[in-house]
This record gives sequence, structure tokens and C-alpha cells, in this order.
Amino acid sequence: MIRVLVVDDQALIRQAVTDILAGQPGIDVVGDATNGRMAVALAAQLRPDVIVMDIRMPELDGIGATERICGDPALAESRVLILTTFEEDEYLVAALRAGASGFVGKGAEPEEIVQAVRAVHAGDALLSPIATRALIDRFLKSAPDADPTTEPALQHLTDREREVLLLVARGRSNQEIADDLVISPHTAKTHVNRIMTKLHAHDRAQLVIIAYESGLLTPGN
Repeated sequence: MIRVLVVDDQALIRQAVTDILAGQPGIDVVGDATNGRMAVALAAQLRPDVIVMDIRMPELDGIGATERICGDPALAESRVLILTTFEEDEYLVAALRAGASGFVGKGAEPEEIVQAVRAVHAGDALLSPIATRALIDRFLKSAPDADPTTEPALQHLTDREREVLLLVARGRSNQEIADDLVISPHTAKTHVNRIMTKLHAHDRAQLVIIAYESGLLTPGN
């Protein structure tokens, strides 16, 4: 059962998302919150698997709440799915940097929202990789160039792990990584998990951010 916490300051959206998810097999909406501060408190209390999080909210916005939740070791298994209008791209990148696992539009069809929750919970694929890469391209291309050979975070990776990280950042699934490197899917998954551990990454979305900010992958590459 996927336990979900819905967070949005608009009652209609909160209720709509709750209604969409509550009727799905294998999904249980365990609570809802009207602001980021309440979301952090409820996440600690309820330990949800997925938190559907709005960005703009009073008291504490979705980015701040995401950072606190993803930074709490006790909530290491919780995943944040950003609910957005896609009109504030820079906030989405900030949310990914804070630890969010993906995002879904408020105008998405009900089945898309359900699929997004399941995908984020599964943790084995970056949600909407094309859209996410476009956002990262747009807002990280002006960042200072980094040298991946001297980036401290990457010094702990083997050459093979750097190859795998690059493929993850390009949106490859474990099966595609296995095909590209002529290894088994199990070995590919093992490499990805080991990289996450070494880089203290919450999930694959975080690996994409690290690959860009370290200079291992450059926008448009």
C-alpha cells in the first residue's frame, strides 16, 4: 500500500487530488496539509511513502518543506512529488535540488497523477525525464563550469560508476544502462544504488542534478 500525504493551500485542489488517489487500488491517502510547516510535521508523524507537494504556500513553501523532509534521516523512505502549474520553472529546479523526486502538472489527467505517484514511489525511474532535463538545461547552463575530475563528490566513484551516472543523467533506465554497457540489469541496478550511497543521493532525480552541477554532464550534451 502506498501511503500518500497531500499538501496544497487550495482546498479544491487538495480535495480533488485526494479524491483521485483515494479511489485507486494500492493507494491510501493518510492525511493532508495546507502549508509547508504542517506538511513537515505530518510527514514526521505519518511517515508517508509519497508526499504530493504544492510549491507556493503560506508559512513555509513547498521548496522549504521538501528540503526539511528530504534532509530528515527518519524520512529517508519518503518521496516528494511536486504539484505545479509548470509556470514557475525555476522553482521546480530548486525543488529538485531540495530533494524532490519529480513533478506533475495540476492540469494533468487523473490517471497521470496516479501514474506519477506510483512512479515516484517505485524510485526506479526519473519522472518525466525529458521535461526535467529541459528544466535543468535552462537553469543550470549559466552555472560556473566544473571539472568532474576534481569534483570532490565524484572522486569516490569508479570509472564504471561515472559511466553509469552519466547514463542515469541522460534519462536511461536500468535496462537501457545494461544494454549500453553490456551488463545485466541487476548489475546496472547495483551500480546505481552504490552511486546513490556514495553521493548521498535521495533518488535518481538527485543524481541528475549532481551530474550537471559537477560538470560530468553539460546542458545540451
